Amino acid sequence: MNIIISGASSGVGFEAVLELIGSKDNKVIALARSEDKLYKLQEIANALNPDCSLYTAKFDIVHDDYENGLVPFVREKMGTVDILINNAGMLVNKAFMETSELDFVEMIQSNYLGHVRMIQHIAPLMPENSHIVNIGSMGGFQGSEKFPGLAAYSASKAALHALTECLAGEFKERKISVNCLALGSAQTEMLEQAFPGYESPVMAFEMGKYIVNFALTGNKFFNGKIIPVAHSTP
Repeated sequence: MNIIISGASSGVGFEAVLELIGSKDNKVIALARSEDKLYKLQEIANALNPDCSLYTAKFDIVHDDYENGLVPFVREKMGTVDILINNAGMLVNKAFMETSELDFVEMIQSNYLGHVRMIQHIAPLMPENSHIVNIGSMGGFQGSEKFPGLAAYSASKAALHALTECLAGEFKERKISVNCLALGSAQTEMLEQAFPGYESPVMAFEMGKYIVNFALTGNKFFNGKIIPVAHSTP
């Protein structure tokens, strides 16, 4: 499988890459904004599997150049893309009345519009039976408990959830499945930022493994679904 994953420098994205490179059948492009963390990821991946096909690239999904940067890189390394995992994102934890318009813009750009740009540029490289997996959040899942300080973050994730349902319809004739995993808590830096002192019963590597399993097989069973992945509500 030819796989692209964004937000690969930490948390569940980092762990998902390490799960993916365990198979000789996978070619993986791992994207993140932190070059240092990507170097560490490559180092660990090579130690775990010296023969792995992992290509790391410093790339900002909001601001960087797709047409002259990412797309030619993908064509060179893979040609086509079977799985796109949109995992990159940011979090602002502020009371609503203290959250500026700029904070809301940053969340929409990082957690929604960046993925819009990614899909628009990568979907033309995806053949039939490929799979787009958006990584959402229980914070943006309708009917779930909401928490103070996360209005901007949760609203941006809700937009990503709605986009998932829309694209499943638009890409149906092309036989590209689009699903979203609305993640609950996993022990990551982002969780610690959102809920200081809280310890999740789910480790980052466990959630990373789940994301990989779903990305590889979920399109056989789901399309246009927002799937809650939560052991508990923190």
